[in-house]
Amino acid sequence: MKIHPVPFKALGGLCEQDDVDAAMRVISNATEPEGTFFPLPEETDFQDAFAEHEGAKHAVAVNSCGTGLDVCMMVLGIQAGDEVITTPLTFVCSATCAAARGAKVVFADIDQETMNLDPEKVRAKISDRTRAIVPVHYTGLPCDLDAFDQISGETGIPIIYDAAHMAGGLYQGKPVGGRGQASCYSFQSNKNMTTLGEGGAVTTDDPEFAEKVRQKKTFGYVYGGPQLRVVTIGFNYRMTKVQYAVGLTQVAKLGRVVSERRERMLRINELLAGVEELILPVGHGPGHASHMYSVRLDTDKAGFSEADLREHMQDAYQVGSAKCYAVVWSWEAFAEIDYDNSDCPIAEKACEQVFQLPIFPDTPFEDLDYIVWTLKESIAELQRS
Repeated sequence: MKIHPVPFKALGGLCEQDDVDAAMRVISNATEPEGTFFPLPEETDFQDAFAEHEGAKHAVAVNSCGTGLDVCMMVLGIQAGDEVITTPLTFVCSATCAAARGAKVVFADIDQETMNLDPEKVRAKISDRTRAIVPVHYTGLPCDLDAFDQISGETGIPIIYDAAHMAGGLYQGKPVGGRGQASCYSFQSNKNMTTLGEGGAVTTDDPEFAEKVRQKKTFGYVYGGPQLRVVTIGFNYRMTKVQYAVGLTQVAKLGRVVSERRERMLRINELLAGVEELILPVGHGPGHASHMYSVRLDTDKAGFSEADLREHMQDAYQVGSAKCYAVVWSWEAFAEIDYDNSDCPIAEKACEQVFQLPIFPDTPFEDLDYIVWTLKESIAELQRS
């Protein structure tokens, strides 16, 4: 095959003319005599649209998924002496949201096939100090929501889902935004939808929880009534009016983005079947949000590391890739954080093996053939060297 670049792009979804028009409309209107960049009504319109799309009664937009997780920990009253259970295979904020409140981060192992947090491993880590559980819908494959519902029902421990990868996904045919105590979504650049690079939302079916999140993200304000009130210590975690406007156009195309991604990921799964050095992802059917195509290199069979493979693919064939993620406690910050990483061998092994291929909603299908050819050639060449 002819060598040509297939980069791992920074933009995970689609940015089209309707997004540009939405942003320009807000900017243009702000130049009028009564113009403003204050969010309303776009804020309310976007929150309502996102809540409906994700199957929740309430959505509160914030400026990142990490912020959403932070605010949820605040609303739950997480503090020093508490414990919060999460997965080792995730972005750092799934864990640091608890550490920032002074809590101990307790890591439970993942399921071998799904790479999501294993509910039974979570049960084994629950103590009388456990105050929250933070599962992650890794790559957009939904967690076992029924199992976590059961754990929460039996123990009273709230579940806060890290749904950064999950926008547009389904569990048993239904959106997941109303499950657990809350779900936190990301609209960062590489996600299925983006609000100009950053953004997020907290969804919930609990009106009281939603109102407390809303207060925390807007300086502690309570809106409505005869006079503005400040009822708690809060912050400015809002998105901008332009972001809300673009968010509305992004939500409208989210189903198309997920469908295009899923079609390509199912195709590359077919093309890679039989490559014994690779462990292919599961679940890329209906419901999977298909945020990332996350494959594992069986390092025992291959005889080299995933870093070696990724470097060879880039240097020899100009095919990019990404590493999401290193095991969470390997980051330097965890030298100062109280955590328990015992009994997580599956996650530790997976983090050594996993990497992501450059598959996006607009990836040409001929590039899928090239990526597969590159993988096979690189594996063979590295094994011969």
